[in-house]
Amino acid sequence: MQGGARRDSGSPATASRFHRGTNQSGMRDHNERLVLSLVRQHGSLAKSDIARMTGLSAQTVSVIMRELEEEGLLLRQAPVRGRIGQPSIPMALAPDGAFFIGLKIGRRSAELVLIDFLGTVRSMLHRSYRYPTPRETVAFVASGIEELRKALAAGQNERISGLGIAMPFELWNWVDTVGAPREVMEEWRHHDIRGEIQALCDFPVYLQNDATSACGAEMVFGQAGGLRDFIYFYIGAFAGGGVVLDGRLYGGRTGNAGALGSMPVPGPGGKPTQLIDVASIAVLERTLAERGIQASHLWTSPQEWGDVGPDLDAWIGSASEALAYGIVAASSVIDFEAAVIDGWMPGSVRRRLVDAVRQAINRIDAEGLKLPSIREGTVGIHARALGGASLPLSERFLVGAASPERAG
Repeated sequence: MQGGARRDSGSPATASRFHRGTNQSGMRDHNERLVLSLVRQHGSLAKSDIARMTGLSAQTVSVIMRELEEEGLLLRQAPVRGRIGQPSIPMALAPDGAFFIGLKIGRRSAELVLIDFLGTVRSMLHRSYRYPTPRETVAFVASGIEELRKALAAGQNERISGLGIAMPFELWNWVDTVGAPREVMEEWRHHDIRGEIQALCDFPVYLQNDATSACGAEMVFGQAGGLRDFIYFYIGAFAGGGVVLDGRLYGGRTGNAGALGSMPVPGPGGKPTQLIDVASIAVLERTLAERGIQASHLWTSPQEWGDVGPDLDAWIGSASEALAYGIVAASSVIDFEAAVIDGWMPGSVRRRLVDAVRQAINRIDAEGLKLPSIREGTVGIHARALGGASLPLSERFLVGAASPERAG
């Protein structure tokens, strides 16, 4: 720990630790992050378990866990008595140890979510719109943060460790598809949205692509079952995704790795097109609109779309074919264990889509490849907002996280 500071509620150490920026070598050294990561993964662990898993000495582990307990990040559980020797005392994450805010800026809606150290949602705010604007987004965040903080006690407010923004990169390029005036979308090109939101906050603000953030939520909060290498698709207004390699969210040289929406797939007439032009929910919305069917419920009621009819069947058919080709193509480059599919859709629709992908991939010539298992995502419709909240959590308290951009 830097300077040996303790984190008592309301103390100067608390304020300095939670209300300043950090980097890989700043607030948490590797061993502390490793202990917190292992406890998060296993639910609770005794000191002897952590020493065995990490190869650290029992004394080192004891010092780390004692300091993390004193800082309010770990809680003692009931002793576990064996047949001989002293009982072991498992340690678990303290729910109120830290809090995180996630912001999703989507093409059709924005969300703000407040989570605790376990990843449990404490509060959530939602706003739908025809298209996003920088000014309205900042206003939503300003009023939303104030409302979210009201749900916390004073000492808990001091433990907000950061805000993560999950949004599409180069949003101004989606003028035609979003259906917004060009001059409005051009505003995004010239706005430092992360910097503007940082000016509202006394904690660090991070930024990452929305689909990559959703992938991070699956990795941190989901039930990936110990997967170390997987490709992830998030089907929202537009299709996107992310890549996890060796248990790390892989952003690549420019942070744009896993830009799966741009992946070439067969289109109408066998001509190549991009995954985003086939598998996005905006494609289904456009089809319904062309038939005179009002489709706003696709965005306002993601838990239940009702009876969409044959148009949904057709969309699942074409989207699953495109996703299957994308998975096979990706598997020729990296030997993924699994392909995980989630999205802004009811669980029943996601299940149908995943089943259709499994069938479609069997119709593709994949000789010479070992294809990954096809799985449903486990986080669901709020994966992007939760992924935003996972950015400060991963950056400040865990090991194996990709570094997002940070304001300040």
